Amino acid sequence: MTCIGFLSVAPVIEDSMSSYVADAVAALEAFDVEYETTPMGTIIEAEDSEELFAATHAAHEAVGEQTDRVSTFLKIDDKRTVDQQAQDKVDAVEAHLGRAARSDAAEGGD
Repeated sequence: MTCIGFLSVAPVIEDSMSSYVADAVAALEAFDVEYETTPMGTIIEAEDSEELFAATHAAHEAVGEQTDRVSTFLKIDDKRTVDQQAQDKVDAVEAHLGRAARSDAAEGGD
């Protein structure tokens, strides 16, 4: 997979957004993508930008069906000459650090 996206879709509301975000994530299942949801957004991997755009559009529309305003942020890294997965990018940073790319507190330390 070479096209990696960072997607954040949310309704513009005052209440909890988790059910809307769940609808957006569920919409990704209809596409040939791999994804992982984080606290700040969802990382999506696809073979090409066409599939990535189709999946993210479906996620945007899934939230838009339930509310009158949706805010969507999409960042794409479309590396066309190398087959690279999202985890490869994290692994490269961790190799430079010589450790996991997270604080001790994130690992449950004091």
